[in-house]
Amino acid sequence: MAQHAPLIIDIAALSLSKIDRQRLMHPLVGGVILFGRNWQDRQQLTRLCRDIKALRRDLLICVDHEGGRVQRFKTDGFTHLPPMRALGEMWLQDGKAGAGSGALQACNAATACGFVLGSELRACGVDLSFTPVLDLDYGGSSVIGDRAFARDPRVVSVLAKSLMHGLLQSGMANCGKHFPGHGFVKADSHTDIPVDRRSLKAILADDAAPYGWLNTTLSSVMPAHVIYPKVDSRAAGFSSRWLNDLLRSQLGFGGAIFSDDLSMAGARLLDGKPLTYTQAAIAALNAGCDMVLLCNQTLVDSVGGGLAVDALMAGLTEALLKGHWQPHEVSDDRRRALLPRSPAPAWDDLMLQRDYMHALDWVP
Repeated sequence: MAQHAPLIIDIAALSLSKIDRQRLMHPLVGGVILFGRNWQDRQQLTRLCRDIKALRRDLLICVDHEGGRVQRFKTDGFTHLPPMRALGEMWLQDGKAGAGSGALQACNAATACGFVLGSELRACGVDLSFTPVLDLDYGGSSVIGDRAFARDPRVVSVLAKSLMHGLLQSGMANCGKHFPGHGFVKADSHTDIPVDRRSLKAILADDAAPYGWLNTTLSSVMPAHVIYPKVDSRAAGFSSRWLNDLLRSQLGFGGAIFSDDLSMAGARLLDGKPLTYTQAAIAALNAGCDMVLLCNQTLVDSVGGGLAVDALMAGLTEALLKGHWQPHEVSDDRRRALLPRSPAPAWDDLMLQRDYMHALDWVP
């Protein structure tokens, strides 16, 4: 049977409990996503990541750490990174060196941000940040807002590529999100089911364009929990049309595809019908996702102390035995390809590293 560990789950606290360890050892679990609740200080975070890797070296430790308002770790030495819109605004400032100098300075700053972001996370044991945001800034989306670089997909692509170059220098992969674009709709897919009624032609020409232009650079992609009814009645993360026909075949993407969080409102309906987490995971995997995230389900005081995670693991195991879902070894290869390939310097060593100190000078 092909090996495939598609589940990315969360943990509740600052250290691993006995049940956390049991869940992370489950053969269908391929990684863990960390949040602000898992952060106290660098020493604690480093110990937590070390404990996770002691269970299984191949577990992928992820976090949403973009800069601006989406940065999980902000104290104890972590650099406060700017929102990506700040880099887009820098692009528009030509400066005294002549036309285009602002764009070049913005690219340089983006690379510095990527290097600092990746280096600091890796020094604490984190493998991957779900960044950069490739959504376009139309000015109406509260959930995207200043997380986007710019409105122009060409500017977004060049700045994102510069940021990804910095990540690569630090030894970290990347994740472009939210395919094919979350910036046009105003609704927040965490709490609603956004619908984007534009034509496929319009989306491909604008919002989705960065994914084609960056297909040799993107390590992974996260689709949007948004429905584009002129293309498919299903949200992009549940749509083989979007993931296989368009993202992989037409736009040439060959890396890993993560679902966005299955607990979000945008993931809880399919073809107008409510879904269990297991049904949502199977739908996403069968549509072309390599991995699925289920987050914020281990908080004892809110949603049952992880019972949803346990139910998903049991449900996916049953689906596998019944043939409702088939594991794919290539999907696990894509997951493993996101793991860093070189050791990272410890924090104290990083603080003395010339390249890191140089990059800090160029972070806006």
